[in-house]
Amino acid sequence: MADLTRSDATFHRFLHGLPGVDQVGAEARAAGLGTRSIKTTAKAYALDLAIRMVDLTTLEGQDTPGKVRALAAKAMRPDPADPTCPSTAAVCVYPDMVADVKQVLGDSGVHIAAVATAFPSGRAAMDIKLADTRDAVEAGADEIDMVIDRGAFLAGRYLQVFEEIAAVREACARPDGQDAHLKVIFETGELQTYDNVRRASWLAMLAGAHFIKTSTGKVQPAATLPVTLVMLEAVRDFREATGQMVGVKPAGGIRTAKDAIKYLVMVNEVAGPDWLDPDWFRFGASTLLNDLLMQRTKMTTGRYSGPDYFTLD
Repeated sequence: MADLTRSDATFHRFLHGLPGVDQVGAEARAAGLGTRSIKTTAKAYALDLAIRMVDLTTLEGQDTPGKVRALAAKAMRPDPADPTCPSTAAVCVYPDMVADVKQVLGDSGVHIAAVATAFPSGRAAMDIKLADTRDAVEAGADEIDMVIDRGAFLAGRYLQVFEEIAAVREACARPDGQDAHLKVIFETGELQTYDNVRRASWLAMLAGAHFIKTSTGKVQPAATLPVTLVMLEAVRDFREATGQMVGVKPAGGIRTAKDAIKYLVMVNEVAGPDWLDPDWFRFGASTLLNDLLMQRTKMTTGRYSGPDYFTLD
């Protein structure tokens, strides 16, 4: 599919030639999948899997070294009273906090993700976006969550967005070959249509994204089941066309274990079981983890913990 990048006209023809999304059908299927129930044994597995998929996130102007270090400690041991509780997939912070997180995580296996490229707006000169990315990678980030320039995308400047993603992917390189993985954030709440979500998905995957991500969490609506359905269909179809797998990360507004399980059911039904793995599916969340832990404790002990049993982040 490399020939798709040869000209702006070719790229436009391909993206506009993608089949349109049936809005009513997508929303009806998402709603139907959201009503599925799972057995108790499957629920226990799903809760642990969801915990392992969480990118535990803090992206506030008031973040301090102490706050992100505490978050990193929680990511490694979400429930200090239960050593069988799995760790989360990653801790996601601003680039200037990466070094503080790295001091805590060490070689724990929990990844360090950093937002970059003028997060959350994506409005900055290209050299600034690339410097932002390189700084985070040099500080020790394993993953970069970049935001696309939605203004450029909505104006139809698809090749510009493609080239920015490809350049950021190059900026994720390390001399030792252990390049940071790139997650590309669309801010789907600003893309207006499911057709645009599908176009953005294919554009990002062709440009080299390792993951496609719904939202920054700063704009509403953020992650929704229908939007995630469209993105899961895109990664499924992309693998059929190219043989390459790309991950999906819904972020923003996913707060309960019940919601998380709805997403896992959708992943299994739409993309397939290969995506039921933290390497291929993540939740971007700050409050979801506590509800997952409360539900997990309920299944283990038979009673709910108080809302203040786990730390508030």
